[in-house]
Amino acid sequence: MSKRKERSPWAWVPTLYFFQGVPYSIVMTTSGLIYKTMGISIASFAFWTSVLYLPWAIKPLWSPYIDVVSTKRNWVVWTQLLLGAAFIAAGMVMPLSFFYPISLAVFAIIAISSASHDIAADGFYMYALNQHQQSFFVGIRSTFYRFAMLTALGLVPVLAGTIQKNTGLDPVTFTAKSVPPGQFVPVNPDDIEIVQSQDKPSVLIFPSELNVPLYQEGKSAVDSAVVYIALSAPPEEGETVVVNLSRETGSKDIDLSRTTTGRFEFDSSNWNKPVAAALKVNHNLTGETSTQFLITAGNIAFSWTASLIILGFVLLAIAVYNRIMLPHADENKTGERMGWKVYKEVFISFFTKPGVVPALVFFLFYRLGESQLLKVATPFLVDSRSAGGIGLTSAQYGIIYGTIGMLSLTLGGILGGITAARLGLKKVIFMMALWLNVPSAVYIYLAHFQPLPGNFLVYLSIAFEQFGYGFGFTAYMLYMLHYVGESKFKTAEYAIGTSLMALGMMLPGMISGAMKEFLGYENFFIYVIICSIPGLLAIKFLKIDPAFGIKKQEQ
Repeated sequence: MSKRKERSPWAWVPTLYFFQGVPYSIVMTTSGLIYKTMGISIASFAFWTSVLYLPWAIKPLWSPYIDVVSTKRNWVVWTQLLLGAAFIAAGMVMPLSFFYPISLAVFAIIAISSASHDIAADGFYMYALNQHQQSFFVGIRSTFYRFAMLTALGLVPVLAGTIQKNTGLDPVTFTAKSVPPGQFVPVNPDDIEIVQSQDKPSVLIFPSELNVPLYQEGKSAVDSAVVYIALSAPPEEGETVVVNLSRETGSKDIDLSRTTTGRFEFDSSNWNKPVAAALKVNHNLTGETSTQFLITAGNIAFSWTASLIILGFVLLAIAVYNRIMLPHADENKTGERMGWKVYKEVFISFFTKPGVVPALVFFLFYRLGESQLLKVATPFLVDSRSAGGIGLTSAQYGIIYGTIGMLSLTLGGILGGITAARLGLKKVIFMMALWLNVPSAVYIYLAHFQPLPGNFLVYLSIAFEQFGYGFGFTAYMLYMLHYVGESKFKTAEYAIGTSLMALGMMLPGMISGAMKEFLGYENFFIYVIICSIPGLLAIKFLKIDPAFGIKKQEQ
């Protein structure tokens, strides 16, 4: 027993906080990618996934129960086992025709279990480690929480995208050859006739072999040709077939035009309406060459089924590991139980502090714009270009957010902490608030100009926005610590603050989808910038000690 009590924190702190980050990131962010690629309207899933914030918003209401019933170690282990099983269940329902309400119900179970796990995990951390260890490992737990975000926002979508690329309708290839301008005859889309097949849908291309005219300066400015893609039969009602076009082998001198994305969506309303994809020849090419292109139409439901089930088994494995490795802390000897009398005192203490009104406005409105952007940004990035989106594949989305986005977010958070420590929160909070909100304007640019998925500016825009979020969010967390101060109930009051933060994310998120449908992407992103104004105005009335956050000089 002694050895189990003295287990090195390195053996369990990383896995505990990696586990904590995965469910939250999947339910709050990756779920938007799942539902968008599965054909659910943004207005609908933005509302319902925002409702799923509720367990995190009200978790102080049942935190005393977790504190009293059983041990926090038991709560951690059993909620982890439940969460692993729930992700497997979420994956299994994806192929069902009524997957949407059932998956939302499973995600609700995940949200409740995850919020309970957060309470127990944070409490266990304080019970199992002494004060010095708590300070030392705070950076470690934060790092592995970000690794969890990388898994949820990066690795899971990349896995799903890879599966989509290799499943579904039979892949189709075609060859594009460069020819002299005089031999080029463009395809007339009016001549294309599609007779519905009685079999399952398959990908049709017109023509089966494409000639692309060579560019000849001063003689012929034509340098591209168009291939048309359609389906042979309609998908099932409510199903969306996503078709991806990419260069497979051959010369790189023939490739997709910069004005063409390789991602197209077909459903029962447009399956027989050919979409155009332009192929362009390199202007330096003078002779004949050929390139083979590949068209795939992945099984989206199966890709999410496989990805979520694999994630579920990984979480179960971590849960079993934690069951073995978590120490048995003397929880019943390390603190006062939070009875109803103390519970009442906590709320009175929190809501009667000086400056509580502007503080509440700040807590609820600081992220008013960003909370709505969070719900719409993902579907915007993967939406078809004809619908105003960028047209990223699931894999491209995962790579962007899982690499550049995550690095920028982490760098912003680190620099935000360093800046506040040097200058003090009072001096930098308004600047940090601007950094949280102003970079959202990159989405106005993306919606207006619609750069192609491979364009460097797409990556740069997301990196800039994520850096600003990491930098600006630091101010929120620091002010919450300042507001709680040296209260007798610091931990419980901090939980109330995080709950208000969740409430400030949940309520605006519920209307974000409807606002996007009403305004359209570009005007919605302008609206998001306007929504930042109340939080910025609240800062003027906050009571902040000028010395808070600045490292004290040793005498």
